[in-house]
Formats: sequence, structure tokens, C-alpha cells
Amino acid sequence: MSGSPAPLVRGSALARPLDFSYPSNRVAAAGSAGAALLALAFGRPWAQAVGVGGAAFLAWATARELDPDHPVTANAALPVAAAVALLGGAGNPLAGLAVLSGVRLIAGTTGEPATRADHAGMLVQALLAGASGERAAAFLAGGAPLLTAEARSALPAAGALMPTLHRQAGFSWGSALLAASVLPLAGILTAPEAVTSVCDRAGRPVRAQEVQLARHAAVLTLGAGLLSRRTRGLVPLAAALLTVAARRAGSGT
Repeated sequence: MSGSPAPLVRGSALARPLDFSYPSNRVAAAGSAGAALLALAFGRPWAQAVGVGGAAFLAWATARELDPDHPVTANAALPVAAAVALLGGAGNPLAGLAVLSGVRLIAGTTGEPATRADHAGMLVQALLAGASGERAAAFLAGGAPLLTAEARSALPAAGALMPTLHRQAGFSWGSALLAASVLPLAGILTAPEAVTSVCDRAGRPVRAQEVQLARHAAVLTLGAGLLSRRTRGLVPLAAALLTVAARRAGSGT
């Protein structure tokens, strides 16, 4: 920790700008746009095409949180999610966004403690995910502020109790098979691993134990989604976890 006085206005534990000076970030933008254009070429309506591109980007972003040392993992997750979303339909983006925010908060990749605005944002995301029937994602978003090392809050957890108001189709065989292929790899995914990447806004490495905790939470969320047959919205998470597991299995770490 720095010994300097705390700034009057702290940064966010959720906000991570897309810096195009990094090749992986350029891959994310180009790959997501390419996935949407491919969906259009296959005759999908604009809304579905945007959903395919969104799923691809969310998979990339989620993998960056779960595997901060290895951008190649995120680059691989992007086409996996795009393919499953293209074939089986893009899921509810509220689930993917809630999951991304949850794992980012737990992994602590920005290096900033959560602010009141962050907690409010997590509450809103948990409410929206719960209202749309994405209960597993809602519990991750609501529970994440309780799993952080600093600035914990129980308030967002209340959002996970939001009753379902509107339920989109949440199941496809492709998304279910993708999720099912990840769960046997849970041991590989959640085993301890060193992390050397530096936080966005703190002069320290990302804490390995926090990344490990985020992976545990992600695996549990995916398992809950599979049990509740709500896997379409979790395609980005499943793709990210699969590529992290493949990378770790391939490298023997």
C-alpha cells in the first residue's frame, strides 16, 4: 500500500477503460465487431447480431479478469463465445454484465477499493439480473461486495432477491454443453496460481488469492446456471473459464 494521503476522489473498482495501445484490446474491439458482422452475414437480425458481438466482448473481458497475466486466454474466449451465441442465440446481456462486474470486483484488478457508487452499481445489476430471471448472475453481482478484501457491503446482495418480472429464453443445448464441459475442469481452474500483472490504478500486482477467489465464484455461478437451465446468458463466462482451464492444462500450472 502507498503511504501517501488518499485522494479526495477515489477511482472506481469497476471502471476499466479499453486502451487501444494494447494489442489484446484491439483484438477485442475488432473481434467483437467481426462477430456481429458475421452474424449479419448469416442472416441474423441486427439485434441478434449485436448480441453475438456483445457476448464475444463479454467473454474477452471476463477472461481478462480471471486470467490477468495471459491476454491470449481472452483472445481465445472471444471466438468461442461468438460461435456458441451465433449457433444457439445470444443470451441475456444483463447476466453477462453482472458476471463481469462481479468477477472484476472480487479479483480487484483495478487496485481500487469499491466506492459507494460501485456498490450502487452492483445493486442495480443484481436487481436487473434477478428481475430478468438470471438468478445465478444476480447472486454473483450481489455477493461480490461481500467477498472483497476492502470496502465490503451487504446492500447489493438484496438485489439478488428481486423476484423475476420477465424471463427471456435462458437455455440452449450449445450453451449447456459449453457450461458442462467446464465444470469437470474446476480443480484445474481454482488451483492456486501466481499472478504478476500490475493493477490498473495501484502500484502493486494483482493479488493471486483474489483472482483465485474470483475463479471459485465464477465456477459456482456457472454450475448454478447449469442446474437452473439458465446457461445462454452465461456463455461469456463459460467461454472464459474454458479457455483459462485450457491454458492452465496446457502449461501444467
